Formats: sequence, structure tokens, C-alpha cells
Amino acid sequence: MDGKSLKIIVSAVILAKDEQGTISGIVEKAKGYADEVLVVDGRSTDRTRELAEKAGARVIPDHGLGKGDGYRVGLAEAKGEVAVFLDADGSHDPAEIPKLSGPILKGDFDLVIGSRWRGGSDDIHPNFNHLIRDLGGNLLSIIISRWFQTEVTDCLHGFRAIRRQVGLGLGLCANDFDVEHEMVIKTLKSGYRVGEAPVHEYARQAGKSKLPTYGKAHLFWWRLFRELVRRKPCGCS
Repeated sequence: MDGKSLKIIVSAVILAKDEQGTISGIVEKAKGYADEVLVVDGRSTDRTRELAEKAGARVIPDHGLGKGDGYRVGLAEAKGEVAVFLDADGSHDPAEIPKLSGPILKGDFDLVIGSRWRGGSDDIHPNFNHLIRDLGGNLLSIIISRWFQTEVTDCLHGFRAIRRQVGLGLGLCANDFDVEHEMVIKTLKSGYRVGEAPVHEYARQAGKSKLPTYGKAHLFWWRLFRELVRRKPCGCS
């Protein structure tokens, strides 16, 4: 069959910035579970882009604005019916992509979040930073669940799948990590179905975490308040 006639159903969208230690392995493994592998590069200063292309991914640069920008670029550039987002640091196992894309392809959900609370995590450490992050994420999930009368346990987890046309229509505008619960809130507010699947989180294999604990914490709460109280589910005005 001519390769041009092959329909792309699932796109693996890997968000990466300075992840040269892990990107090749993640791309190689993702190719076994997705019809296309797209790496959205956050203006890496190392060999991330070069290694991703060598491993067989299509690499697109974002606009240097942050993780939210990477989500928007990924949704715009992916060609699949379903876009599965995962990180490039080895904490998300590409073998679990079908757990996230499957319920969407069956028509059960429009957004499926990978839940560490349902599937376990190796990235748990007895220190104050992790305590604050976990408490904050849990509280956000509880508020969203109560507000929309649903059950979301891990609204900030970046390993997730969304029907691409739904994602494109949400009007995502957050530039930072707050894009993740913005996506959840806008999906629910728009009347789409949100579910979760148990996935296991592994410890970062290389590099350094980009997730802020203190400096940008206010963004998460401002995003929650803004999206819950505004009438229109889409747009940034």
C-alpha cells in the first residue's frame, strides 16, 4: 500500500526541551504504538532535535512560550484523529499509549487523562517540594471534580489523549503547565466527556525537571478561578 494513503489514527506528541539523554528511546518506542510520532521541541540547546529526527520523529519547534504553547503547536501539527501527549524524560511509558487512545477511538470519551493515583508512581520522594506539588494537584482535582460532578484524580498529569478536533476547538491559551487543567476544565465546560486510565509514572531518566513548585504556583490557582467562573468555555479574552 502506498504510504501516502495510510490513514493516521493516533499521533504521539512528545513535548521535549533539552532531553537528549532520553529522546531517542522514547521516539523509538512510541513508533510501535502510534501512527506518527511528532516531537514538539521547546527551543532545546542540546542535541534533542537532531536525535529525535534521527530516531524517526517529525520535529516541529514551538514558539518558546512554554508547555502550553507546545500543546497548541502539537494539536495544530499532528495529523491523527487522536493526539496522545507524553513527556520526553522517560517518566511516561509509550507502551501505555493504547490505554489512553483506546477509549477515545471506541467513542467512550473525548479526553482521557493518565492517572498516577490509579496506576502508581516511582517519582514520589519524602520531601517538602513533592508534598506541596501533590497536595496542590490533588486539591485542584477535587475542586474540578466537585464543580462538574465528575471524578478526576490527576488533572495535572501530562500523559493524556484528546480527540484532536476537540482540542483544537477549546481555545487553549495558557502558556505554562496550567494548560493541563485548563484543558480539563474547558473540555468539561464544552460538554465533552472526560475519563481517566491507570498509568504508571516512572522516575525521570535524565535531565532536570521543568515543573515549577513555588515561583509560578499562583498561575495554577488563577487559571482554575478564571476558567471556572467565565461563562464561555473557549477563547482567551
